[in-house]
Amino acid sequence: MVAALVAGGAPPAGFAPGPLAATRAALLRKRASEVARQWPLLAAGLGAGWSRTFADWAARRPTAGSLRDGWDLARALHDRRALPPAAAEELAVREARLRYDGRRAPRPRRLPAVGRAAGAVAVQIAGRVRLLRPAPRPPAPPTSAGDGTPDAAGSPLWISD
Repeated sequence: MVAALVAGGAPPAGFAPGPLAATRAALLRKRASEVARQWPLLAAGLGAGWSRTFADWAARRPTAGSLRDGWDLARALHDRRALPPAAAEELAVREARLRYDGRRAPRPRRLPAVGRAAGAVAVQIAGRVRLLRPAPRPPAPPTSAGDGTPDAAGSPLWISD
């Protein structure tokens, strides 16, 4: 029963598939919200696609805890080159602060360390972590007032004649 609910296992005999699917979806939503608390920039970077992205990734994986689930998802997105810039910075900071091999619980690093993810670089020295280089952001689309000249804030003109 547990494997059917949290690890994509086959439903046990005698259980109605509808309520089982609803319970499974509720558990995935709860798990996604717990991971989002541990990895807020990852969840925010994915925006409206967070729930779907997490559910697709987690559907066949039993939980390893919210910190490790987020870390594994961030690494998977990084490998697919789908990690948002803010999440890349969050991953780089975690990689510099903690040692995580994907199997055992993360452990604090003792020596100076560098974390890198999608162009972001963080360094940890004496227990303090600093982001040295943020991840590159895609260029913002140009905005302009009605005459082609952007205003001081770069936003379109909202008062007309």
